[in-house]
Amino acid sequence: MRTLSVTLLLVITVSCCTAMPRALNQITPGSCCFKFFTGRVPRKHIVSVTETNSSCQERGFVVSTANGNEICVSQHLVWAQDAFKEQQAIEE
Repeated sequence: MRTLSVTLLLVITVSCCTAMPRALNQITPGSCCFKFFTGRVPRKHIVSVTETNSSCQERGFVVSTANGNEICVSQHLVWAQDAFKEQQAIEE
């Protein structure tokens, strides 16, 4: 009986430990920026603009360019706000 209790306790402990990383992934921000590009990306090079996750410390936009780069920019930049609004209007 004692062996069964120890085995059951071990199984419960292992299942809790392996479930924890999945739970943490659901809590943490998916896309955050830590350094921001201060220049301007020409509109013709912009493929998409997405907002960073609302739980990020610094809010921003991730600008995807035609050559495959992803550039973080501040949400305070007017050109980035305009590009984001333009994309939202097209998607609606």
